[in-house]
Amino acid sequence: MNILQINGSARSEGANSTRVANGIVARLLAAEPQARVVLRDLARNPAPVIDEAALGALFTPVEQRTPEQAARVAQSDALIAEVQAADVIVLGVPMYNFGISSQLKNWIDAIARAGVTFRYTENGPEGLLKGKKALVAFARGGRYRGTPADTQTPYLQAVLGFVGITDVRFVYAEGLNMGEEAVQQGFAQAEADIEAVLG
Repeated sequence: MNILQINGSARSEGANSTRVANGIVARLLAAEPQARVVLRDLARNPAPVIDEAALGALFTPVEQRTPEQAARVAQSDALIAEVQAADVIVLGVPMYNFGISSQLKNWIDAIARAGVTFRYTENGPEGLLKGKKALVAFARGGRYRGTPADTQTPYLQAVLGFVGITDVRFVYAEGLNMGEEAVQQGFAQAEADIEAVLG
């Protein structure tokens, strides 16, 4: 089994979402000690931003790209290759202002590429990253699970499904800015969620 862990926090140290993601990976490794883990910390090693130069590179035919354009596309190609090689993707997802971090959004923008990870057909879009499982580790200061304020869960379900990853399971650590007792409850709930999604 190949595990890809994506830490989506802006913090490279001490991120609660990374703590929860680490717990998921530890459970996976306990079940399959021979599994291979690839870790991408987006705080230390960020995905490139989609800007005008990036769009120019991506939409220029391969044989016509400048060396700079080829290098830019190669950055995204490397991120896509990591996902293609993974059987299980573990995402560490903090909540920033009711959304995901810009670090994680840049990674999503890098791996969602027409003709590579999805394609348009006569019947609509088809995701090409099939047969994979995603485990999403949320960390939130408040409690938003199951409320209209939780924009993250439906967004990630949609975007992962769009590229073909339809087996998506969620782990929630919430209330982490609501006092020590709430912190303990939040991480206990995350542990219960891990048990439920991994059995």
